[in-house]
Amino acid sequence: MNRLAAYALGLALAGAAGAVSAQDRQVTIGFGAAVTALDPHFHNVGTNTMIGSHFFDTLIQQDEMQRLLPALAVSWKPINDNTWELKLRPDVKFHDGSAFDAKDVIATFKRAPNVPNSPSSFGIYTRPVREVREIDPLTIHMITDGPYPLLPSDISNILIISDAFETASTDDFNSGKAVVGTGPFRFGSYTPGERIVMERNPAYWEGAEPWSRVTFRIMTNNASRVAALLAGDVDMIERVPTADIGQLSRNQNIRIVSAPSNRLIYLHMDHVKDPTPFITDKAGQPIAKNPLKDVRVRRAISKAINRPAIAERVMEGQAIPAGQLLPDGFFGTTPTLKPEALDVDGARRLLAEAGFPNGFRLTIHGPNDRYINDAQVIQAVAQMLTRIGIETQVDAIPWATYATRASRQEFSLFLVGWGAATGETSSPLRSLLATVDAAAGMGASNRGRYSNPEMDRILADALKTVDDKAREALLQKAAEVAVGDLGVIPLHYEVSTWATRRGFTYKGRADQYTLASHLRPAN
Repeated sequence: MNRLAAYALGLALAGAAGAVSAQDRQVTIGFGAAVTALDPHFHNVGTNTMIGSHFFDTLIQQDEMQRLLPALAVSWKPINDNTWELKLRPDVKFHDGSAFDAKDVIATFKRAPNVPNSPSSFGIYTRPVREVREIDPLTIHMITDGPYPLLPSDISNILIISDAFETASTDDFNSGKAVVGTGPFRFGSYTPGERIVMERNPAYWEGAEPWSRVTFRIMTNNASRVAALLAGDVDMIERVPTADIGQLSRNQNIRIVSAPSNRLIYLHMDHVKDPTPFITDKAGQPIAKNPLKDVRVRRAISKAINRPAIAERVMEGQAIPAGQLLPDGFFGTTPTLKPEALDVDGARRLLAEAGFPNGFRLTIHGPNDRYINDAQVIQAVAQMLTRIGIETQVDAIPWATYATRASRQEFSLFLVGWGAATGETSSPLRSLLATVDAAAGMGASNRGRYSNPEMDRILADALKTVDDKAREALLQKAAEVAVGDLGVIPLHYEVSTWATRRGFTYKGRADQYTLASHLRPAN
């Protein structure tokens, strides 16, 4: 059902129930994570893109299962080995009334990979495109350096701006000055750390949204979000605390929606520094050679972790133990990678083989407001590592600070999450595990600076392989090499849960996005 049809149905249901017309309704959503900017190209992180997608559209959009659908592009096809042709949607207007056409796409692809001080660049999605060429105002050619079958998936992550703001700064977007998109909502206000207010775009090309105003309240405290929902201060919350799901499910005035996600929670680690900053010997002295550079130490850490216990106890059933970069069933996953089994004795033997029979001291870092039960997860991991002789302390800090420090490679062992924005395995391989190459857009979120030439070569072959079956086999092999070498240590995949007040419905998404355009009136 498209948005216009859903909107009409929502109006009918609201009218039948004697509710206020949806045309006049405002909604407030309790948002569970920090937003670092309204600049759609500043930080390649789900929270920012999620908010940005209310103001800006992509050329190709993803549905709740990450299947590709037309958006600002009505069609796309390869016309030779290095050229894709896209036909653009006619009669689309930006919020300021200016017409959308090819020049805006060209401006976007110039800006997106080059935003100053970006913690995680969108170049991973744009670098393969050597040129965006205007054929006519509603036809563009995207020229690549060779066959690039992932282009439609990649560009589904690039929010399109007006060419009038090609040189706008991140501050211009944060002030609202440059938040002029084609999306379903217009900019209202932005108070960093507190709220984002957006107004309905009545001229939206896919039909006006039912909500005249949407307020996203940034509420990183779990208890505060639940209390606000129960008090009627918000109409919907995301990231329902696992401890509260049962109680909320029994409340007749609350509706619960859950959906498995593709977000991997994993441990990244420093692969390059000697010494690494947060590892010492048992006496507190730095260790000259970074233990994490030894695969035996990485494997010992992996074997020490009881993934089922984390999924069942810490996550209270709202997680699935992970052995690879995406859950089974996604393109590029492989049956050969399974969650590492708990093996405390084996972990101790590996540490001894690596020259650490008595272990060492370690501080593990992680956010305390970004992922489901993130602080509790790193506490659990710390206890598990301590059991094998790695005396582990925990430093859990707010995401806004943590993300910047992690991107500067300040930590030794640290917890992060990654949702595959393209819905297939090349996304984490390119971002998290490929050797850092800014010019090629590789390793944009490789905060541990892992590098494996064999994996890089296989991945490069995969990215230019047109045949789906052959490309999947190459992605599987690349994942087996990188995960087998424990470039990152997979922990679990999150299960996402939303809650609404009665009178609303929400369609959960595999990418964990919380979108006002998926919230609808109901009986």
